[in-house]
Amino acid sequence: MSIVLFLAGLVALVVGAEALVRGASRLSLSWGVSPLVVGLTVVAFGTSAPEMAVSVGAAASGATDMAVGNALGSNIFNVLFILGAAALITPLAVHVQVIRQEVPMMLAAGLMLVVMALDGAVSRPEAALLLALMVGYTVFLIVQARRAPAQDQGEFAAEAPASHWDRHWSVQTLLVLGGLALLVLGSRWLVQAATAFATALGVSDVIIGLTIVAAGTSLPEVAASITASLRGQRDIAVGNVVGSNLFNILGCLGLAGVVAEGGLPIPEAVLNFDLWVMMAAMLACLPIFMTGREIARWEGGILLAYYGAYTAYLILAAQHHAALAAYSTVMMSFVLPLTIVTLAVMVVQRKPH
Repeated sequence: MSIVLFLAGLVALVVGAEALVRGASRLSLSWGVSPLVVGLTVVAFGTSAPEMAVSVGAAASGATDMAVGNALGSNIFNVLFILGAAALITPLAVHVQVIRQEVPMMLAAGLMLVVMALDGAVSRPEAALLLALMVGYTVFLIVQARRAPAQDQGEFAAEAPASHWDRHWSVQTLLVLGGLALLVLGSRWLVQAATAFATALGVSDVIIGLTIVAAGTSLPEVAASITASLRGQRDIAVGNVVGSNLFNILGCLGLAGVVAEGGLPIPEAVLNFDLWVMMAAMLACLPIFMTGREIARWEGGILLAYYGAYTAYLILAAQHHAALAAYSTVMMSFVLPLTIVTLAVMVVQRKPH
């Protein structure tokens, strides 16, 4: 039954992502809003609905470790896996607004979360502040979109699909709503099936949240971003990931912290490792995006390799494997410093054009 549920979830995600990206991109033209802003709001928030549902539901039921692990794990998955996979399909052009505005906002939200979590918990007042910032950010984007130069619409129109049946706003709205519904439903089926598999192996809530549940609830972002990449809607592909990360920190953890009795305690393992992995992954976006305003295929390959390395670490840690110490030493002493040096050289040698 779990296998059937898993396969049905995959089908729902693929169909839902296609409908959502098509509807959102056409609707952006009807409203005079850029695809980038649609990716940062409608698509990003919509595809983050599973993370919201899982984190808030887990927090309300007392499974706060699952709530925290899901949000942080989804952010790591978004940057390393989704951007990596989408860039391998086609190099992703990064809008200048993402470099100057959205990435700094994402990093600021992550830094704020780190400061809040240093005492071992995100209190209810702190969570309410995160949620209020999410509302303010959304309002700011909408106001900003209304002031966009009129000449930009020519660029947006050139990226629109050439079909006629979905030209009316009512059809576009139905595509968005239907796509979101399929994404949420498909993600729920996938998470249920995957959690059943993981639980049978005796894995902890934190590990399940950081891996199976995080990847499962992020599958809508995978489907939406990769579909957008294949369709040439590259602003939506990148904006979706950055917007989803902001939504996960401010919206998911904010609402989960408000709902949870006593706020959200941060597991020690997450505070010592996973929180910093999330910050490192998001920080890596800045030099990669700045070097030519494009995520090249080889850079996407590096991101994917790091997600594989992170997942391998979690598996070794969950099993208390004897190779964990040696693996950690190699990663910290050789791989990470080499990556930092490579990124620094890229920033120096390549200028945005």
